[in-house]
Amino acid sequence: MDAKELTKAEEQLMQMLWKMQKAFVRELIDQMPNPKPPQSSVSTLMRILEAKGVVGYEAFGKSHRYYPLISREEYKKFQLKKLLGNYFDNSVHKLFSYFIQEQPIPDEDVQAIEKMINQLKDKNVER
Repeated sequence: MDAKELTKAEEQLMQMLWKMQKAFVRELIDQMPNPKPPQSSVSTLMRILEAKGVVGYEAFGKSHRYYPLISREEYKKFQLKKLLGNYFDNSVHKLFSYFIQEQPIPDEDVQAIEKMINQLKDKNVER
C-alpha cells in the first residue's frame, strides 16, 4: 500500500490509532488533551483518512470503529524518503552529516552506530 501525505491533525489521529489498533471516534477524543475537539471535526478527519486509504472501519449501526490500513513503519519509511529527497538530495551521507553536526551523540549511540556500520561493511564484502 502506498503511503499518502497526511496533515498534522491526520497524523496525530493516526499516531493514536496505531497505538490503540481499533477505536471509535469517541475513544480517540477521550485520548486527546483538553480542550477536546468537537466529535464532528474528528469524524470528518476520519472520513478523510478513509478516503486516503489509510484507515478502514467496521460499522456498528451508525457508529464506525476505525483501524489502520497502513502501518506506522510504512508511514515512517514514506516520510523518511520524502525528507531525504526534499532536504538532502537523496543522500544518506548528507542526512547523517546534518544530524551529527546538529547535536551531540551519546557514547552508547556512537558505539551502536559503529556496530551497524561494521555490519554493513561485512554485508558489502560478502556481495
